[in-house]
Amino acid sequence: MIAESANTKKNYTIAISIIGILFFIFGFVTWLNATLIPYLKTACELTTFESYLVTFAFYISYFVMALPSSKVLQFTGFKKGMAVGLLIMAAGALIFIPAATTRTYAWFLLGLFVQGTGLAILQTASNPYVTILGPIESAAKRISIMGVANKFAGILSPIILSSILLKNIGKIEDSLTTLSAVNKAAALDQLAHRVIMPYIIMAIVLVLLALLVLLSPLPEVESEEEEVGEKEVKRTSIFQFPYFWLGVLTLFFYVGAEVVAVDTQIIYGRSLGFNINVAKYFSSYTLVGMILGYILGIILIPKRLSQQNALKYAALLGLLFTVGAFTTSGLTSVLFVAALGFANAVMWPAIWPLAIHGLGRFLKLGSAIMIMAIAGGALIPLLYGYLAGLPYPHASTHAHAILLVCYLVIFYYAAAGHKVGKKH
Repeated sequence: MIAESANTKKNYTIAISIIGILFFIFGFVTWLNATLIPYLKTACELTTFESYLVTFAFYISYFVMALPSSKVLQFTGFKKGMAVGLLIMAAGALIFIPAATTRTYAWFLLGLFVQGTGLAILQTASNPYVTILGPIESAAKRISIMGVANKFAGILSPIILSSILLKNIGKIEDSLTTLSAVNKAAALDQLAHRVIMPYIIMAIVLVLLALLVLLSPLPEVESEEEEVGEKEVKRTSIFQFPYFWLGVLTLFFYVGAEVVAVDTQIIYGRSLGFNINVAKYFSSYTLVGMILGYILGIILIPKRLSQQNALKYAALLGLLFTVGAFTTSGLTSVLFVAALGFANAVMWPAIWPLAIHGLGRFLKLGSAIMIMAIAGGALIPLLYGYLAGLPYPHASTHAHAILLVCYLVIFYYAAAGHKVGKKH
């Protein structure tokens, strides 16, 4: 009996460790967008609004591909599905090679879409996997641990990539105005080629990770049936879970707020007059805030703070920091945006288990629909980019006001929405 218990604990530790590595990869790839936006803005000669199509192409893939991802997982199971997702991400990374050699923005966007597709499969599998590996009451704690791995990678990725892609980019931009058309094109081509080697290395790492997952002892975790009382009728459709659909809406606004708080920071800093060598670290500030929030969540949830109360307090902090971001200027405003990372940290870990709890046999479908909500990261930053690009003073600062809507929706879900239609 003791040996069986020790073996179970060992398998659990291995499973959590492997999923932690995958979440590290999620973060590393996802938060590269913060660097790609200013990089491609220069290399492909884009407007501010056009540059935010980076986030649109990446995150809209979740909406388009999440339901197909659910079908893939039904066929492959969680474990093989994760490996498939990693291989698709590798293919997306390789698309950056023709994108860079031709300096074609559409090819870059295609590569980002394909990478997002791979991540959609990975996220559809891994998030419920972490949720149902242990008690639902501590799911937010387990997802918070995954979040630390995710955001730690997010801190590293823009720093590493920006040291390659954004090196001397300010000088390059200044020199472009004095170059002839031929020399300007040559300079921009040379800048575009910087992305090739990092993405080749990324593709190799992703393929190796796919092999690691396939050869690993990850258990195949099955979803449980919905618990039904004696006098209750078993639900026959996912549309009979209103709290779930409110959770999907909440996740949409949360992801939009999270992406604005990270991926806009470098361009926002530049719009305030900061040198690129300073501004390139601003997105990492937000991710440091998220790690601090995750650590606090791990300590407090669920022993001292329930998942729904953590979400409620975090939404209030989000409202407070948002007001600070669009009513101040300069470094103060940048730091308020970075502080949103702290407020955002416990939101994904809390929203996810509150929304999928009790779905039973609809778990994989529900997970896929939740992943579709990541499209908030495609649309809300694009709206921010449009507002930030308007021709009036402080437009980029005042555009943060759109986040008030996001945090109000999140607060409602924490206070009441997660209870709507839920059986007690």
